[in-house]
Amino acid sequence: MIMSRALNSDDPPISSSTTTPEVGPQPVDLNDGLHPFQPLVPVLTGVAVAILVALAIAYGRSAGLVAGLWGASGVAVAVWLRTSRGRNSDMTFAGVMAVSILIGEIIAGNNPALALAFTIVNMIEIVAAVMLARRFSPTLNLSSLNGAVSFLFFAAVLAPIPAALASLVILNQMGQADVWQGFQTWWFGHALGIAVLGSMGLSLTRTTVKKLLRPAKMVEAAILVGLIPVFYYVAFAGSIPMGFVLLPLLLAIAVRLGVAGIAFTLVVVSFLLVGGAMIGHGPYTQGSPPEQVLMAQMLVLVGYMPVLLVASLLEERDLLAERARLGRERAEKASEAKSRLLANVAHEIKSPVAGIIGIGDLWRQGQLGPITPQQAEMSEMLVATARQVETLAHDLLDVARAESGAVRVELRPTDIPGLLEDVRRTCLLRPDADKVAIDVMCEGDGLIAIADSQRLAQVVTNLTINALKYGSSGGRVILRALREDDCVRIEVSDFGPGLSIQKQAQLFEPFNRLGLERSTVEGHGVGLALAKRLVELQGGSIGVISAPGEGATFWALLPKA
Repeated sequence: MIMSRALNSDDPPISSSTTTPEVGPQPVDLNDGLHPFQPLVPVLTGVAVAILVALAIAYGRSAGLVAGLWGASGVAVAVWLRTSRGRNSDMTFAGVMAVSILIGEIIAGNNPALALAFTIVNMIEIVAAVMLARRFSPTLNLSSLNGAVSFLFFAAVLAPIPAALASLVILNQMGQADVWQGFQTWWFGHALGIAVLGSMGLSLTRTTVKKLLRPAKMVEAAILVGLIPVFYYVAFAGSIPMGFVLLPLLLAIAVRLGVAGIAFTLVVVSFLLVGGAMIGHGPYTQGSPPEQVLMAQMLVLVGYMPVLLVASLLEERDLLAERARLGRERAEKASEAKSRLLANVAHEIKSPVAGIIGIGDLWRQGQLGPITPQQAEMSEMLVATARQVETLAHDLLDVARAESGAVRVELRPTDIPGLLEDVRRTCLLRPDADKVAIDVMCEGDGLIAIADSQRLAQVVTNLTINALKYGSSGGRVILRALREDDCVRIEVSDFGPGLSIQKQAQLFEPFNRLGLERSTVEGHGVGLALAKRLVELQGGSIGVISAPGEGATFWALLPKA
């Protein structure tokens, strides 16, 4: 009857643009498919509203002069929110709606005074719903839980209350017996109309319509919605109403068809429940006909309307998932570009640096002619600096290869004690190891890990060099190996100043030197990031245990053979 009329093809066109997944909750595009100054929109809406008003008054009255089903407000609110622009447009739309409601009242047979009174009351409701929706749900985005809750609560639940109170006064003046029942019927019926028709109107975006018009989706929608009468019969054909039987089907529709689909389904359910109660074939048989209508209205509003919020939550989840996917793709592309840049820079640096080192060595050895002691010192500084740049180029190239997946590891049983001893001997040759004792401690037998011996030695050497750089004040560095469950644990401990919790959280970030950029300690912030990636490529994990003033212990866990 009233609700089904709102779905006919004569209704005003409603469309909206695609909600972009890149940024926050997106507002409905009010210009999508409708020119803001198109005069046919309010005219066609006015015709639909007049027809809905006449039908509701003529066939839907369940509590004296009050109709139990009222779709005019829902249609008016949805189209007004979707099409109106500025104060002049609002005034025009409000005028057309007022005239349409008045015409519908008169067509239904109300006398001019009563028709005018109810027109004013209905306009109070419609204007209140539009203002509250704009104030508390400005994006008009029902694909987010917050937007759906705000619209339903403020526009559908609160907006009809002043109009319902005004109708109570009118009904009292008309001498109607049970004005309180009329107030309830008005409130619930109008709230239901705004909730289901308003939600459907605001959720019909271009993306939604395009999705629902796919052949497979249309067949699925027809099957799901077609099952509503079957479930309705199962739920209410017996002597005991079992309204919960409809909930699984409504949830399935919410999951498969989204907000627009469940809103349309709730229109059908409202027509079956409330419309059936008005003609004596409703779900409830206890109480007077007005009481049966009230119970049917409450069942839809309280029992079934929350399913629309489930659909909003699911669409919001899908939106966030799509946004996360796009963000991940952008991050991966940026990471690939960065890796290519690092690799190119490293390749471009290596060749000229090698030439500088060669020339510096020839100069330092006097093969380019006699040199003074000062020139010898300068040549040594030149070679040392060039070798630092060369090391950085190699590290950058390794980082780029590791991040792009170009690093290949050959996992095989690796003797960890022997590897630690090799690292100790190599690091003892460094100038910064002169005053630091490097010890190897192995606890237990069978310390054999599945690893790439070359890459693992690179990792442990890097950790040991860092311990010599930053923890040399402790005078000792310990390389330890022990078994831990099904893994071999390697530790590199120093007794230096240690690290705060904040610095530990930033340790493995590339190019982050924890504020030591201007210190005398050499480094580029690449080694730990590379070590982490290399350990992960070998199926292990890496971390640090430290506290200010207590040194630091870097550890790596690798699967044991």
